[in-house]
Amino acid sequence: MKKNKIKVGIIGASGYTGSELIRLLLLHPNIELKFALSKTNKNKKISDILIDLTGETEMIFSDKIEKDIDVLFLCGGHNKSIEFLNNNKLDDTIKIIDLSQDFRNDNSHKKSKRNFIYGLPEINQDEIKKSSNVANPGCFATAILLGLSPSISNGLVNGEININATTGSTGAGIIPSEKTHFSWRNSNVSWYKPFKHQHLKEIKKTLLNISSYKSSINLLTYRGTFTRGIYCSIYFKSDKSIDKIINLYKNYFLNAPFVNVCDNEISLKDVINTNKCLIHLTKIDDKILITTAIDNLIKGASGQAIQNLNLMFGIDQTTGLKLKGSTY
Repeated sequence: MKKNKIKVGIIGASGYTGSELIRLLLLHPNIELKFALSKTNKNKKISDILIDLTGETEMIFSDKIEKDIDVLFLCGGHNKSIEFLNNNKLDDTIKIIDLSQDFRNDNSHKKSKRNFIYGLPEINQDEIKKSSNVANPGCFATAILLGLSPSISNGLVNGEININATTGSTGAGIIPSEKTHFSWRNSNVSWYKPFKHQHLKEIKKTLLNISSYKSSINLLTYRGTFTRGIYCSIYFKSDKSIDKIINLYKNYFLNAPFVNVCDNEISLKDVINTNKCLIHLTKIDDKILITTAIDNLIKGASGQAIQNLNLMFGIDQTTGLKLKGSTY
């Protein structure tokens, strides 16, 4: 590990993931946040926009890129990371962690000659440690892959997989829309992108890398009435006993500090404001029911990005991420 602090920059710093990164990085003992670039809030004091950071930082949102950094977080929307790399020459020594979906499936950027590793630490930890470029997974993909990977890798699934997953309004990004407006979202539930959510592609690709599983995955996503978090239920037929499956899951995640297999049923509030993924398993008749819960902005985005940074720089992956949850 470097003796000096790791110098970090953020592009797209005033969106939900960028703002969450600022909050977490300011508390990281090994990090020096050099700049946080925001086109919409450039030259404004960060704590004037993120009021909860009052007294924590005197930084302003930058309007330019500083080149004297070790790692750059890209927090723009779809195609924004590709656009940024097309238009900006970065030193090859600068590591990149991309929080968009641009490099999760097509993992190479030809112009910069950068190749990205899929950044789910519980599956690709060894590759992440050796990589200079990481594509952070999607939030739904994180909750689903952590719930499914042990079953797929051990051939537990008989037939198709059915998944219901509900996300908070922050999953839709910070730019307002009809479906994120409070008066529409409050006391309301609706599905969206049924069976065609964009995260399905990275889910299927990752599972194929684990095994040859090719059966149907039916994903139905819902808009929740809450602001943050993902609550996911996965079920499929299996002839294995639940006790064997639970032991298998606990062994699979034995060295995964943020994934815990719970004996008791879980709820969304158990993970909010943490980098945890909680998993509960039960069997009803011939069906295995797997429940997972994550905070979409932390384990599903910014916290996982910092977990990847820690691995890339040889730091204990829990550094800066031992966070207090908000159960009540």
